Formats: sequence, C-alpha cells, structure tokens
Amino acid sequence: MTMTNPRAKARTDMRHFLCEIEDGIARVSLDRPERKNPLTFESYAEMRDWFRDLHYADDVKAVVFLPNGGNFSSGGDVHDIIGPLVKMDMKGLLAFTRMTGDLVKAIVNCGKPVIAAVDGVSVGAGAIIAMASDLRIGTPESKTAFLFTRVGLAACDMGACAILPRIIGQGRAADLLYSGRSMSGEEGERWGYFNRLTDADSLEEDAINWAKRLADGPNFGHMITKTMLAQEWSMSIEQAIEAEAQAQAICMQTGDFERAYRAFVAKEKPIFEGN
Repeated sequence: MTMTNPRAKARTDMRHFLCEIEDGIARVSLDRPERKNPLTFESYAEMRDWFRDLHYADDVKAVVFLPNGGNFSSGGDVHDIIGPLVKMDMKGLLAFTRMTGDLVKAIVNCGKPVIAAVDGVSVGAGAIIAMASDLRIGTPESKTAFLFTRVGLAACDMGACAILPRIIGQGRAADLLYSGRSMSGEEGERWGYFNRLTDADSLEEDAINWAKRLADGPNFGHMITKTMLAQEWSMSIEQAIEAEAQAQAICMQTGDFERAYRAFVAKEKPIFEGN
C-alpha cells in the first residue's frame, strides 16, 4: 500500500521480514535463519513496498540491512520460488522478474542511505540486496556469490550487470557473474565491494554506529546525494555538472545549510534537522 501522507512514518508491522526503528535507524533482516534467510514471493513484494514507502517516511534517517543467525541471505527459496517458476508461463515469469527488479529500484530510490551488514552466506538475490545498498560492511566469514549461472540462468539479474561493474569494475564483475563463484570477505574488501570488514561479533554494532553518524548528518542533503549517485551514471559530464548545480542550489535553501554556517561561526558542531 502506497502512503498518501507526505510525512508518514515507516511501518514496522511486517509479516515477511523483521523491521524495527529506533532513533531514526531502521533495522531490517530476513527471518528464516534456519534456512539461511531465503526470499519468498511474499518477502520480495513486502520489502519492495516498504522501501518504496520509505521515501516519504521522515522518522527513518538511515537503514541497516542485517544478517540473521549468522547469514545474510541465501537468495530465492528453492522450494517456494524456483520450483513454482519452472511451471510458469512467460507472462508470469516476466511479472516475477519485474517484481524482483522493482525491489532494487525501491532500494535505490528510497531516499535514505542503506548499509548492508553482511555475514555468512550472501548469494543470489541476497547478494543483489547488498549490492543495491549504498554501503557494505562485511566479515572475514562472509561469502558473496551471484550464482545465477549456476542454476542455468544469465547473470543479468536485478541490475547486476549494470550496478556490480560500477562498484568493483567490469573485469572483476565479469569474473563473478560468469562463474557464479564465491567471493570471500577479504577479496570483497580488496576489490572495493565492501567498504570495510569487521569481526562477526561486532558487525551489527559497527553498522548501527555507522548509520547513526549518517543519521546525524544533513538528511535532505543525503537524499539528494543518493539521488545524484544513481542518476548521474546516465548523464554526460556537462549534464551532471548542471544537475549538481541545480541540486546544490536547492540544498542551499535548507535550514541545515544555515545551521552549519552559524555553527561554524560559533565554533560549534552543527546540529542538523533534515530540512
């Protein structure tokens, strides 16, 4: 359900994934740890709708997508998704692949910084969710695989061929996408997929602290930054510079810009209010 109140609060009464909000930080995770947190038709759709509505939720400043039970996500459920897919006609299959792609678009366009805290298994659609996030923090035990070719499919799933090369480069992305092999945490950090690694025991705390630092910043400015990071890939340099000029002029009209100036003059730390 799409929110109509432009200043609505984000929902937490989810049926197919875990969600709690505290101090402006939304903690999200899949809730099937006994099976390494696979996705189902229902969790895909519910997360898509939640991230879509998040654009209008002023109570959330940042999102942390967490592992559960030592694993991030094992991707699409073999029995609940892959089994039914082999029996679908083309119309049904296209509806499904468009829905999964809509989840990525919703994450990219939600207007909030999203941090993926990755531990254990992060494969298939689980790897895509981490890939679509703005920032990634992993552990030495994390195993990331875009394993679509392992199940007889193309690796161009949910934006992988567009987004992954932008993060780690074309050649490295081609290696992972063609082979479907697992990328270790150390390799992921070395390639720039993970912004940094931390111990599994401190992963959640480190990710939440990172999110808090973002939430304390100029939230309207973060929204514009996220928007431009997504849109400028399809612009020429001249178009990007002009788009940034317009975006920055808008940000200069916010109260946060004036608050930062006054704090600087007073030699104080600015307190941003997101407007």
